[in-house]
Amino acid sequence: MKKIFLPFAFFLIAQITIAQNANFKAEILKLISISGADAQIKLVKPQILSMIPENKKENFSKDFDATIPGLLDKMANVYMEIYTPDDIKAMIVFYESPVGKKMNEKAAELGQKSMQAGQEWSQELQGLITKYKEDAPAPSNYSLTKPK
Repeated sequence: MKKIFLPFAFFLIAQITIAQNANFKAEILKLISISGADAQIKLVKPQILSMIPENKKENFSKDFDATIPGLLDKMANVYMEIYTPDDIKAMIVFYESPVGKKMNEKAAELGQKSMQAGQEWSQELQGLITKYKEDAPAPSNYSLTKPK
């Protein structure tokens, strides 16, 4: 009897675990969608399309779209490694709240303005780097050693 029960119990536990993982992954995919993370992927498409010859854009677009589910699955696996089911549920509650929705709606604007701020900072940093490079003494090929 034990020989029959043990394999059945392991099979049942495995099925429950698979179902829990499938539910967890579905919740993560929902989070990715409502948080706007998948929209960020779609924003890349026009930039890439601009590099593709006009006569090949339609086929590229279809192939590009076909790769998105695989990417989302990989992203979901990463979320599964980092977050617990309770974490994901809490994030979903946040993104479904008014402030979470506003955050999602403003993400593109925030990203664009942040990028601009980063570029301005980079220009300031270039001046700072130049200042310190100019003040530095030229490297010498000579080395001082103590006489023996």
